Amino acid sequence: MRSRFRRLRMAAIAIVVFAGLIYLNNASWLADPLPHGPFWVAHRALGQGFEREGLTNKTCTAARMLPPEHEYLENTMASISAAFEFGAETIEIDIHPTTDDRFAVFHDWTVDCRTEGSGVTREHTLEALQQLDAGYGYTADGGATFPFRGKGIGMIPSLEEVLTTHPDRNFILDIKGNDIDEGVRLAERIAALQRHRTGSVGFVGGADAVRVVHERLPDAQTMSRRRLKRCLKRYLAVGWTGYVPADCRRGITLVPANAAPWLWGWPNRFLQRMDRVGSRVVLFGDYRRGGLIQGFDDPAQLAELPDDYSGGIWTDRIDLMGPALSGREKP
Repeated sequence: MRSRFRRLRMAAIAIVVFAGLIYLNNASWLADPLPHGPFWVAHRALGQGFEREGLTNKTCTAARMLPPEHEYLENTMASISAAFEFGAETIEIDIHPTTDDRFAVFHDWTVDCRTEGSGVTREHTLEALQQLDAGYGYTADGGATFPFRGKGIGMIPSLEEVLTTHPDRNFILDIKGNDIDEGVRLAERIAALQRHRTGSVGFVGGADAVRVVHERLPDAQTMSRRRLKRCLKRYLAVGWTGYVPADCRRGITLVPANAAPWLWGWPNRFLQRMDRVGSRVVLFGDYRRGGLIQGFDDPAQLAELPDDYSGGIWTDRIDLMGPALSGREKP
């Protein structure tokens, strides 16, 4: 009887010690915040707000614009400059190849929603796209008025124009297609441009296109939706050991706010681990069914962040959030 009790006691002690070691290995308070955070990632630079109820990937957001609060249209040179001025450290922009072997900065798969043109975006030349009015389709009252019509002519920039105008700035390129050849062409173009830049360029988008970019630009941070799911699931399974799965390495790790507290070592230990393997962590709003990303767009949301959070924060309203964060004490 005593022997059995002794074995049970030793087992209990072993379990407590093991649990204690796991706790200490993942205790955020034992790890320092990263030195250069937190920082903003401005989604599409600075654009017009839109009604999100019932939103899908095919929704024409320009047709459900909210009443304008500023003059900027997403993915344009003016909005990119404004986003940096408001405090963005990194800007996410959307790109499509064109029929004349260029890359256009534009969100939608077709031009029908935002412009007076029609057809698939990548089936136009860059010159043809730049003749369109990028503000043509924006309306906040069901089509009664179009406050940006006539103001967006020539405002669809090329990728080269963006990166050469801001050579010391950081960008994330959202590859809107998933063509392997598109990935090859993009990697070649970026390799040539980066020789004259000091800022970094990361890549998200279709798994096949991003994989090709990752193979050809191994030092670049990349992430696809498929790889991100594998990264987070595998980290949840083994991250308690301190091991970072291969899918998380050299990546852009987008983390939904409602899932973040479940990540081993959140926030400081987790951020340190990702930083050691060359990955940047960017926090966005709560994950919702359908997978559409929403940013931190209300200054009141800053209260939801850990006091010592030092990673990236995704936003569609850098004009509101940049100034709000600058007044918040950094870790």
